Amino acid sequence: EPRCRQQLRHLQDSAGIAARLPPRLEGRWVSTGCEVRPGPEFLTRSYLFYTNRLFKALQFYYWDPSCRDPSYSLVIKGKLRLRQASWITRGATEADYHLHKVGIVFHSPKAMREVASWINQTSGEGCRGFLPPGRSWAPGALYEVLSAKTERDCTAALGFAMHELSLVRVERHFQPLLQPQQSGSRLVEELYLGDIHTDWGERLHYRPTGYQRPLQSALHHVHPCPACGIISRADEHQPPILPARAALPMQLSGSWVSTHCEVRPAVLFLTRYFTFHGNNHTWEGHYYHYSDPLCRQPTFTIYASGHYTQGIPSSKVRGGTELAFKVTQARVTPMDQLTVVMLNSSQPGSCGLAGSWSAGVEQDITPTNGCLALGIKLPHTEYELFKTEQDTQERSLLYIGERPTDGSSPDSPDKRPTSYQAPLIQCAAASEEFSNYISLKYVGRKDANGIEALKPLPVAFLLFIALLFLRWD
Repeated sequence: EPRCRQQLRHLQDSAGIAARLPPRLEGRWVSTGCEVRPGPEFLTRSYLFYTNRLFKALQFYYWDPSCRDPSYSLVIKGKLRLRQASWITRGATEADYHLHKVGIVFHSPKAMREVASWINQTSGEGCRGFLPPGRSWAPGALYEVLSAKTERDCTAALGFAMHELSLVRVERHFQPLLQPQQSGSRLVEELYLGDIHTDWGERLHYRPTGYQRPLQSALHHVHPCPACGIISRADEHQPPILPARAALPMQLSGSWVSTHCEVRPAVLFLTRYFTFHGNNHTWEGHYYHYSDPLCRQPTFTIYASGHYTQGIPSSKVRGGTELAFKVTQARVTPMDQLTVVMLNSSQPGSCGLAGSWSAGVEQDITPTNGCLALGIKLPHTEYELFKTEQDTQERSLLYIGERPTDGSSPDSPDKRPTSYQAPLIQCAAASEEFSNYISLKYVGRKDANGIEALKPLPVAFLLFIALLFLRWD
């Protein structure tokens, strides 16, 4: 249990993270493992940015969630221009990109047949003859699916877009060296690019406001990282084949906590902390929300609890487990004046006791069936996707399904996620389970008269929050 507290405190101290604006992108950035995108799609990425703003991005797609059975690779060439700091996603930089060409290499006749049929079905006239019928598979042959010169673009059938490049953030921090005989630390650089919409139909024109799993610098990455070297040495003809890993049974019991400040689309910054009691299938979750990308300025905290079903293996996302979560109780603690004002002006009976909210004081919202202003409905069932894994340091990781990008809830089986959020790390095993509530202290700043003054938020952010709560019907 002290480890869970320690990890939450560590996150609040931002773990020594620095993020330059504008970020420096030169060099190669690689996936640290097999990535899952909504769909599901399994892929690894290797992106190279040159000093003259040109880039060459490699995306390797696979049939399997271990990234051991490649289907096809994309070679994406273009130009990227960093623009201004994003006022929607604080801490990010907006960018414009222009694609020069995209090529595809098939790694099996099956992949070639499948992709050719997608393109022939969904593309316009210009793409119909993309692969003439009966054209046999040639290993290593590169076929052009997009060319700026000839204005040909057959990528839509692949669900392909590079809008991830329109939102960029680079974080640097130092990793302590693990070997006892070594002192000091090692630089780690992570590249966060825009998130991919969870709805396939939306992803072609979605402009990201959150991030996907970060790439790490091929030079400055967390050690050990067996996948990093394999991916950085690969090319479109020799796609990376990741080392085989033992499948782990789903072990939920115990406590799990965020590994970093997480960003969700529509600009939510948060850290999460869960405890699962396997003996009676109950769970408790703490969601700490913030107004800044380093999770230093708390806005509100939600405590929720309920029970969950026995998991069954997912037929859609191999390696995942399907569960249903019932949320039956919730409490909210506003942590800043803005949230207090918002909750106090909410409709009576829609969120706790109207007019009685004050900063740092928790209130039960179960009697009002949730809190309309924060979008919480009680009781409430969510259809979830989970998976557990071990990282290279043998620590247990828990991946919970990605939230729908449109801000809705996976409240029906057809909305069950097909991809994952950033992993949580196990901080207490089942035997150490405890139920005392780790609360973040309400921290105000005293002004000259010793009266608590709240840190002012930028006007643009206040406007944004105001717009967020103008729910148009």
